[in-house]
Amino acid sequence: MTGVALAEELLLLAYDDETGKATMPRISLDLGMAAAVLVELALAGRIAYADGNLTVTDPTPVGEPVIDGVLERMAADDPKSPSSWVQRLRHGLRDRILGDLVSQGVVRDVEETELGFIVVHRYPLADPAVEEDTRLRLSAALADGQLPDERTAALATLVAVLRMEPALGLTGEAAVDARRRLEEIAGGAGFSGNVSLDDSVVRPSVGLVITALGQAVDAALGKRR
Repeated sequence: MTGVALAEELLLLAYDDETGKATMPRISLDLGMAAAVLVELALAGRIAYADGNLTVTDPTPVGEPVIDGVLERMAADDPKSPSSWVQRLRHGLRDRILGDLVSQGVVRDVEETELGFIVVHRYPLADPAVEEDTRLRLSAALADGQLPDERTAALATLVAVLRMEPALGLTGEAAVDARRRLEEIAGGAGFSGNVSLDDSVVRPSVGLVITALGQAVDAALGKRR
């Protein structure tokens, strides 16, 4: 695997650059982290969907500690449904990914005490390069009428399912248009179930993980209006 992990890109979008605080519900963000890692493993050819479950097809590490930890855990366990893995993996995953971003110098870990005894951590941006690249790719995908590459389509779909349009700095009609375009990308790539698996440009395992994420977010936050 090369480049920045999808989960890292999502986290950078989800945290305010200045305050270092999450700008979206923690439950949906944690679910998104789990789904993003599963999508990453599917894109890397390490897991695949078979007989209702996600199965490890290649246990070779991809070179990212957090992702490889998930791969090792999945390889040591019985195959489970995409929905089951999204729920099982979400606990503690966000903190581990934030720790990786801190070690890379992308964000800073600022520890503070609230009410005299509650310790909290903020993660303001330290190096903007990664997030800038992510935003440029998403902006290009939103502006272009063509279907982006599989990885960018996966990122755009995760943003849409997690209801992260405000993290793109869009409000009003611009946010509505962005949501429409994100959903168009998801549908055109075959993530949303509007395209047959034969015509889809993504792996079935990726689309099913996205479906499981959408169901989990709807259950946690209520269906989107």
